[in-house]
Amino acid sequence: MKHKSFLETQCPIARGLERVGEWWSMLIIREAFYGAKRFDEFQQGLGEIAPNTLTRRLKELVENGIFERRLYSTRPERYEYILTERGRDFLPVLWTMLEWGNKHFCPEGDLVHLKNVKTGKKAKPFLADQVTGQEMLAAEYQFVAKFR
Repeated sequence: MKHKSFLETQCPIARGLERVGEWWSMLIIREAFYGAKRFDEFQQGLGEIAPNTLTRRLKELVENGIFERRLYSTRPERYEYILTERGRDFLPVLWTMLEWGNKHFCPEGDLVHLKNVKTGKKAKPFLADQVTGQEMLAAEYQFVAKFR
């Protein structure tokens, strides 16, 4: 079955998923936040990913503006992959996915958690409304779409 493109849809969630929704892509971005920049670093962090899949996903992430590809060696020609502003802006999505995954799919407890680098203490992210500064609770907010 051929994949339908969401690039032109009126939904920003669908447009975002079109660019990073494939599960290897999200894990590649995660590895970049762990510090991976080079192909072998991504491959080592991801373990099971086939080299051709990693090559294809990195190419797509560059094309979608998540990574910038920079030459770091001319002999042989080698590149590193640096998160762009668009890619760095994805970090809060990973934080909330981490919390959601730990809560719902890790009965053995948090397998990965966030740590405040200044205090060394475990951190728990939550969403806050930038206008009010208040925590965003599902009962108090709703989606409003121009296209509906």
